[in-house]
Amino acid sequence: MEPKVASGSLARTTARGKARRSAVWSRSGSTASSTDDSTRSRSTASSAGNVSVTGVARVPSLAETMASLERARQALECARDAYHREVSVNDRLARPLRDLRISVTDRCNFRCTYCMPREVFGADFRFMPRAELLSFEEIARLARLFVAAGVEKIRLTGGEPLLRRDLERLVAMLAEVPGLRDLTLTTNGSLLARKAAALAEAGLRRITVSLDSLDPAVFAALNDVGFAVSDVVAGIEAADRAGLSPIKVNMVVRRGVNESSVLPMARFCRERGYILRFIEYMDVGHSNGWRLDDVVPAADIVAMIDAEAPLVAASQNYAGEVAERWRYRDGSGEVGVIASVTQPFCGGCTRARLTADGQLFTCLFATAGADLREPLRAGETDSQLTVRITGVWSVRADRYSELRSEATRRLPKVEMSRIGG
Repeated sequence: MEPKVASGSLARTTARGKARRSAVWSRSGSTASSTDDSTRSRSTASSAGNVSVTGVARVPSLAETMASLERARQALECARDAYHREVSVNDRLARPLRDLRISVTDRCNFRCTYCMPREVFGADFRFMPRAELLSFEEIARLARLFVAAGVEKIRLTGGEPLLRRDLERLVAMLAEVPGLRDLTLTTNGSLLARKAAALAEAGLRRITVSLDSLDPAVFAALNDVGFAVSDVVAGIEAADRAGLSPIKVNMVVRRGVNESSVLPMARFCRERGYILRFIEYMDVGHSNGWRLDDVVPAADIVAMIDAEAPLVAASQNYAGEVAERWRYRDGSGEVGVIASVTQPFCGGCTRARLTADGQLFTCLFATAGADLREPLRAGETDSQLTVRITGVWSVRADRYSELRSEATRRLPKVEMSRIGG
């Protein structure tokens, strides 16, 4: 099992920060060494002259200091876990609230056919007016309340989240939320090359990039705006340099469209140490023309890769993880599959979703949400808002993927571009 992200407020992971920490440890080590040598020298001299030297404190060695820090970290981890068990709110199926996806915009610069088809999201489509969007301060306030109610991980989404101006300012605010273990973001990568360093500096811990093919023609057809795949790859490389790791790449697989890209994508990520997640084509929203025949089952994807590079099943990183993980048998990395259609995981879902205009949804396939923006702007206290949040979660009984049928497919589900994928 891989280690979880360290607890506590998220440290700002930058190259400069790492260098500073390295310098501090280096100085501590040399100070300890020179002080110990000095102390031993004076002790020897004092013994020779029968003189007792008192009041000289021994400086802990680097190993002792690191061990103390690790003990403190473990104690904090235990205290956090105990606290979350105490304040945790469960839904009607005994699923705790642990993950929050925050959409910061419903706009996107791609028109991917499975998410925002051009014939629906055209020039006359009405996106959310700016006044309806939650401000960064409002998002940060709600985030603190969600974390106090048990949330450990926040993922920023869209639309395309990097279209939201000054997003790194929100990242910095969320990075300071006490008790938040993980802060990450999902992006199509189009703006990542110019934004990666600022996001890392602000405190973003890691990143996920949606990339459905490395083939230039296939990728251009999928995003339907002619965006070059090389620019997305450049964004991933920039994120890697900025320390936003481990980097994850999400690939939605659709039969007859991009299943031929499965193996090239697996090779690409394996060679570079990225974690690849294949996602079954889902009936999110009600405008993407989803058909079951278009789904490439996760088991088929695993079999394709295993035939070229043998795989072995891996355990979950944490309770509620949606990806089924597989490691390369030679130790060269891992892949995962998210099989919402053929292997539903509703029973372990711990995710809530907050839209850019403050609607709280408890399922990716929901048809309606609960409004948090209006009571927030009407002046409700943190306690009152917390009651609303926990009240919505406590009556949750969503299990759409387990009940999927021809009837559910026709429901007026909220679009992915609004709720966040």
